[in-house]
Amino acid sequence: MTVKFLPSADSAVIVEFGDGIDRAVSDRVLGLAARLRSAGIEGVVEVVPTFRSLMVHYDPLRASAAALIRAIKTLLSAKTALDRKRCLWRVPVCYQGDFAPDLASVARQTRLAPDEVVALHAGIRYHVYMVGFVPGYPYMGDLAEALALPRRADPRVRVPPGSVAIATTMTAIYPLESPGGWHLIGTTPIRIFDALAAPPALFAPGDAVEFEAIDRDTFARIRSATERREYRPASTELAA
Repeated sequence: MTVKFLPSADSAVIVEFGDGIDRAVSDRVLGLAARLRSAGIEGVVEVVPTFRSLMVHYDPLRASAAALIRAIKTLLSAKTALDRKRCLWRVPVCYQGDFAPDLASVARQTRLAPDEVVALHAGIRYHVYMVGFVPGYPYMGDLAEALALPRRADPRVRVPPGSVAIATTMTAIYPLESPGGWHLIGTTPIRIFDALAAPPALFAPGDAVEFEAIDRDTFARIRSATERREYRPASTELAA
């Protein structure tokens, strides 16, 4: 795999791993992020993982792009554990009625029954590739091939928080009300971004997510407990 170094303005370097999106590339991105966080390289301010690259922000008064690239090259072949534990999260989702406004449309476009769409979506363990767009928004793959659809031709101006969506090979959860062009096939009653929590975002790159189909009554109970801060989705630590 060819690694490219791309200076970004005067205070960041992008380390690019290939040109595809897959879990092997994600593991390399996250591994380098962990090594950089633990290496204590002079001038490094922040590292931001994406699907296939890592942006390394630095203080130009304390480091240069050339020096930083040399330091990163020495870390590329190093072996180290990740600097945080990866978690498997089990997320409840209601795929019924107005909680799933695009489910019928997705079923028609994929030539599946709505129940088959739900079974496919909830039957996969997803990998959190990156978090972005709005705070806490997880880009998760890899969606079943039978559910892969382009984004909606008519994006919504407002998507409610908790909406579970699909587009292309990805699934996601909208943490906040925002515009969006993905297909909404369910809603979770949990909060995946909370500015008062530490950390505020529930998911982090490298985590895994499984969805569990629930009915309306269960949704209401979990939503009520979430609002009282008495509910947290089940999670287990993933093996290194």
